Amino acid sequence: MGGLMPADAGPPRRAMAATVWRGLCRFADTQGIPAGPQCLLDYDVIEAFCEAGLRGRASSTRGTYRSALYRLAVPVHGEPGMRATPFGGAAAPAPYSPAERAELAAIAAAQRDPKNRASALAMVVFGIGAGLRPGELVALRGSDVRRYGGQVSVHVAGSRQRLVPVTSRYGGRAAELARGAGGGFVFRPGPASRGYKNFVTNFAGSLAADPAAPRLSMGRCRSTARPNRWPATPAWLTAPRPRPGCGPGTNTSRHADGPGRAGHPRARHARR
Repeated sequence: MGGLMPADAGPPRRAMAATVWRGLCRFADTQGIPAGPQCLLDYDVIEAFCEAGLRGRASSTRGTYRSALYRLAVPVHGEPGMRATPFGGAAAPAPYSPAERAELAAIAAAQRDPKNRASALAMVVFGIGAGLRPGELVALRGSDVRRYGGQVSVHVAGSRQRLVPVTSRYGGRAAELARGAGGGFVFRPGPASRGYKNFVTNFAGSLAADPAAPRLSMGRCRSTARPNRWPATPAWLTAPRPRPGCGPGTNTSRHADGPGRAGHPRARHARR
């Protein structure tokens, strides 16, 4: 943690940072989140800690912890406002119910073409299990999926570089898909126009499925990922999210990835 603090930070600020860092590490350990600044200082993980790990603490205390952790996160992930968000007034898509998730897995497994089958499963596994965005799924290679002890995680490259844990329910299948892909792409391997905006959406629409079955959508997968990544802490998903450095008053906040990750809808609340 020492390398994340400015050289001119005084003893009180360093002591505060050490305190909140220890609390974050304890929370991450109970949730099975891999250690290391890339993952621990993801803004979604910080929000989960402040809302769930500090449940019962005064709002002022949670605000202090949040601000201190956001300052530590900036050298790792950049300013929170620089991360992609959807239109501020857009509502999050409805998450899939347990029955719908089972039906989606069955639809994916029923695809006749092996590549289509693996790609459909990848949408379910990395969308619901890790909350990846469509562009992150398109760029995902088998070598980006790694196991740290008993935890399967995804290394997301690019401007939002981070390490994302895959929930235990999908960890085994994620590792299996990664092994099958090797160093190649997990989703739609082979030559393809990966920069095309609707690349994932068009593929999902081409899957063979009953017309009455739920449609496979990365937006709904990501909405489902948020409560599934930290199942005991649903409150933080819709909780207000102030930005560090802002004074009292109403602040817009970034969608929590949720936990998932995988642009999030913004929320507003007053910073006490």
